[in-house]
Amino acid sequence: MSAVTAAPTRSPAPAVRYGRRMAALVVLIPALVGLALWAFAWPAARTAPHDLPLGVAGPGAAVAKVEGQLTRHEGAFEIHRYADEAAARDAIENRTVYGAVVVTPRGPELLTASAASPLVAQVLQQAVAHQAPGGTTARVRTVDVVAAPRTDPRGSALGASVLPMAMVGIGAGVAVTLLGLRGIRAVTALVGATALVGMVAAGIADSWLGVITGDWWAEAGALGLSALAVSGAVAGMAALIGQRGIAVVSLVVMLLGNPFSGASSAPQMLPEPVGVIGQWLPPGAGASLLRSVAFFDGAAATGPALTLVWWAAIGLGLVLLGGMLSRRRGASTLPAAEEPVPAFAG
Repeated sequence: MSAVTAAPTRSPAPAVRYGRRMAALVVLIPALVGLALWAFAWPAARTAPHDLPLGVAGPGAAVAKVEGQLTRHEGAFEIHRYADEAAARDAIENRTVYGAVVVTPRGPELLTASAASPLVAQVLQQAVAHQAPGGTTARVRTVDVVAAPRTDPRGSALGASVLPMAMVGIGAGVAVTLLGLRGIRAVTALVGATALVGMVAAGIADSWLGVITGDWWAEAGALGLSALAVSGAVAGMAALIGQRGIAVVSLVVMLLGNPFSGASSAPQMLPEPVGVIGQWLPPGAGASLLRSVAFFDGAAATGPALTLVWWAAIGLGLVLLGGMLSRRRGASTLPAAEEPVPAFAG
């Protein structure tokens, strides 16, 4: 009785394979476009204060009245009370609040910090306007405690720095991966390249354009760390799971990190939880860190700096791990040394 042999399985015909790929492409492109439009357009369309930290200062009864008026904007402001104007100014300079309403015998006085966000300063002026007699902003004395530089009064240049740092970080990670650098060599290349990126960027933004005005080396460090966080993540994921890792990190950084960063407004001006998520990603943390070192002498810089350090550390750790795994795979595929054939006495 002859054994029945199973028919060999045939791979799909080329036409079928190409049809499947075309169908996947037709579905994937609209999905990516939809994701991009949602990520960029939705936060922009819903820009408004969401638990925006705002201080009030002055006599107790007057402050309670002002606070009651501000809380009518449900969910808009997170109110912090201060004893006097000096304490409110300190809170603004320490980046605890974006501004403060100070009750004086002459009426309400608004303290703002356009360096923290020109858009927020404008929103606060509009919110406080109705508290003055006649409901006009001209009757509310506004003091810009930490002013944006005259060369960039709208904060446009700082907001525009987020995308280039993300793109440079992705490019550095891709270059290290495609050049085949592994382990310590890859880490050294990434750290060296992003350090130079930070110095070049600080030279342009501070020394040439004058749109950031803090300590030069601190600004260079913040910009370089932003690029390192992205490049380390790109190279690390590529070392761990291959070139698919480049696509994963790039999509997260470009489609979520940039629109969720709040660099052009403030994290609290984005719908929840977009603002919080954005500060967990390198573009948002990088923008917050740069703003702190550029205009506020490093106030409130610890949180975003730690976020970037964690991204960089994990990414570079994955680069080292991928290098170790690559060496082990290479060693396991080496041919075993031929053993000598024992000689037999004749």
